[in-house]
Amino acid sequence: MVASNEFNPADVTKGDQFTSFNVDDFPVPHGRDEVWRFIALRHLRGLHNGEFAPAVAQKISVTTPAGVSTETVAPDDARLGTAGAPADRVAAQAWTSMPEAQIVTIDADAQVNDPVEITITGAGEGVTSFGATSIQVGHHAEATVVLKYVGSGTHADNVEFLLGDGANVTVVVDADWEDNAVHLGHQVASMGRDSVLRHNTAIFGGEIVRIVPRVAFTAPGGDAEMLGVYFADAGQYFENRLLVDHSVPNCRSRVFYKGALQGTNQADGTVESGRKEARTCWVGDVLIRQDANNTDTYETNNNLILTEGARADAIPNLEIQTGEIVGAGHAATVGRFDDLEVFYLMSRGIPAAEARRLIIRGFFSEVISRIPVESLREDLETRVIDELEKINA
Repeated sequence: MVASNEFNPADVTKGDQFTSFNVDDFPVPHGRDEVWRFIALRHLRGLHNGEFAPAVAQKISVTTPAGVSTETVAPDDARLGTAGAPADRVAAQAWTSMPEAQIVTIDADAQVNDPVEITITGAGEGVTSFGATSIQVGHHAEATVVLKYVGSGTHADNVEFLLGDGANVTVVVDADWEDNAVHLGHQVASMGRDSVLRHNTAIFGGEIVRIVPRVAFTAPGGDAEMLGVYFADAGQYFENRLLVDHSVPNCRSRVFYKGALQGTNQADGTVESGRKEARTCWVGDVLIRQDANNTDTYETNNNLILTEGARADAIPNLEIQTGEIVGAGHAATVGRFDDLEVFYLMSRGIPAAEARRLIIRGFFSEVISRIPVESLREDLETRVIDELEKINA
């Protein structure tokens, strides 16, 4: 495959970034490059410059309820990549280097009651796993897809979601890696007429996790909601870098992410000697093109700093090329824990430590409560509690 568009830095928009399936079409990134400036390139284990450990295929398993099928295919299968090409060098490296790929097909008009569970397990030390997973949803189908990452290792992949007209799909991306994993994932969703996408991301595990979802509306009537939660400890770096591309009329999008960070476990609030920071980065790009009349969009990112030794970057971007819209806006916050809320609960007889836990659980529950899989909701709530136990450990 060849580059999908010519790059002209003079007039390119966020949605018109250069894309290609060939890693050689991308220069090796440097720390000053806009899309890489928050991440420590030296810790990517060679994913960005080709100096990675020997490549292996991703370890993937897929459940197939009635109306769902899956197959392992060659990298050059013509059904792959139709949602869009990689937009950065690591994603292109994954495409160029993967030994095989996976296609998951949800039949047209299927009403899939049980979640389609896709589990990718890290390949461990000494190798680098690459892969692509194409989830193709037929018209008017309804399904929930849980994409879970577990284990350890170094992994880069591309995931695409192709929603047919009238399809209604809930996606849950659960990055539950071991703390020594490095994962860079590129995701593209192509939405048909009147389709509905509910995309949920949860990042609690991993040393470095960078998820780059991109949503493109191909016909009017699309409705996309992107929700996310993440909780970073000392030594962890999590990045969510989103793009919602409104290029056609009468579409709606909502983006709502919440994150918390804690970088030290010392009671006096000082940073433990030699301990690394907790770092997160959220970049939310929304593009409303000239022909996207009657667009309705809003994006929000809230970050809670729980201790010293933690840093969160929040960057919402909204580019509007037409005035004929229903509404558009964005908001982002990075703040310390509110001691007044703790004081209020303590005045009602709740101990300080329990008051903090209640406030933080409430902070996350606004997003977690929207995840339709009950077992996963309960699991995420448990992970939040486990993270809170580390503060005073």
